[in-house]
Amino acid sequence: MHLQENTMASETRYQGKIFYVTQDQAQLESGKIVQRDVVHHNGGVGIVPLTENGTVLMVKQFRYPMQTVTLEIPAGKLEAGEDPATCGMRELREETGRTCRSLESLGTIYPTPAYDTEVIHIYLAQGLSVPQEQALDEGEFLDVVEIPLEKAIQLVMAGEVPDAKTQIALLKTQLLLQKA
Repeated sequence: MHLQENTMASETRYQGKIFYVTQDQAQLESGKIVQRDVVHHNGGVGIVPLTENGTVLMVKQFRYPMQTVTLEIPAGKLEAGEDPATCGMRELREETGRTCRSLESLGTIYPTPAYDTEVIHIYLAQGLSVPQEQALDEGEFLDVVEIPLEKAIQLVMAGEVPDAKTQIALLKTQLLLQKA
């Protein structure tokens, strides 16, 4: 079949806490057998918490693989079989200390489809509650910052927000609000 690769064999090469890696043998449409290394991940959720004043709650946190502090939307990992909206509400509460009255899907993204099965579900959260204490996971450290949406878009466009899910979520939020 055109534009199809068939898995002929798959062997787990690494099993970690957050993901596992398989080394697969795949048959191309030409009949040739090739190796494919695949990272398997349950996926995640990203939330754009938008206040009534047009500001976005974002988080600053250290990202070990990049060895830097990043500015991102609140986000978290899906548990196996978990509903993405439920995960989003949990992550919003844990990371920002807020809940919301409405949660609107902004779609899904494949961050690295060349070798990773991760799918990130993006939501816009509105009707935010008053802030309460964060309920961070053990070993999770982050600061919540409130930034006007227009300023957040400027930071994205200036290359100061390198996180892909955050860029996409903020830009989609801006476009959605412009259409409303």
